[in-house]
Amino acid sequence: MYKYLFGPVPSRRLGMSLGIDLVPKKVCSLNCVYCEVGETTKLTLDRMEYVKYDEIVAELKQFMSTDPKVDYMTFSGYGEPTLNSRLGDVLQFIKQHYPDVKTAIITNGTLLTDKSVRSELLDADVILPSLDAASQSVFEKINRPNPALTADSYINDLIDFRKEYKGKIWLEVFLLKGYNDSPEELELMKQAILKINPDSVQLNTLDRPGTISGLVALTNAELQKVVDNWSLPNIEIIAPPTDRTKMESYNTDIEGTILNTIARRPCTLDDLNKILGIHVNEINKYLGALELNNKIKTTTLDRGVFYELIDR
Repeated sequence: MYKYLFGPVPSRRLGMSLGIDLVPKKVCSLNCVYCEVGETTKLTLDRMEYVKYDEIVAELKQFMSTDPKVDYMTFSGYGEPTLNSRLGDVLQFIKQHYPDVKTAIITNGTLLTDKSVRSELLDADVILPSLDAASQSVFEKINRPNPALTADSYINDLIDFRKEYKGKIWLEVFLLKGYNDSPEELELMKQAILKINPDSVQLNTLDRPGTISGLVALTNAELQKVVDNWSLPNIEIIAPPTDRTKMESYNTDIEGTILNTIARRPCTLDDLNKILGIHVNEINKYLGALELNNKIKTTTLDRGVFYELIDR
């Protein structure tokens, strides 16, 4: 079992995607209300070697020695990967030793103000930054950022990075009802997206419990209305989790293990992580599909969100 690698996980965008986690739970520059990993415990902009380079490289060597099928090595996980000061070194190692495997960075984009971060990311094949707000008030409401961050600088940094970066930028916009779906905020985001000029825009909404209760996802019809109103090139709605079961990378053994564990007793995400030794990001990929396929349901108690089987 690996400590910093997870998957390959089923990803419509990245195929067979091996996750690489460079920060512990949960070190991030944002504390987004919708985060499926949980509350940020260290809200910071300080870069350091949170996970040691040598340990990451050792796991990569061991994993790749089995000649697995991997389309992308994807930097994501418990927090913001660009906070790790050795990110560029890990990218260089992958490029040198596994040149046939593409690299992707799932980032909130808040550290792009740092020239060293921008320079390190130039080696990645795909960058997937997020943009959930264009005004400061909504930025603070939905993303709950480190106090040093502003929405304007965040957007300007993405604009500047687009001018430097020659790879693909797939911009993800996460919409929540009552948070960032007002006509005014949507228009501001559209104008920001036009200036950023990403290769694609991917709309997403809630399919896992967030960090606070009462969050409401947009319906597919509401997301489609945004697509129609924005009328941007290369914009799409992220496919629902049920589609993951059709992918080659969907592992029915992992699905069965999760179901068998929940059948014994209801579990939280952290419970499943501790019992199964599977990274929470990987578990969440399966929970979303299981819930939408009406195999499991959630109950919120004092200790958190519990997953249990649906009686047939």
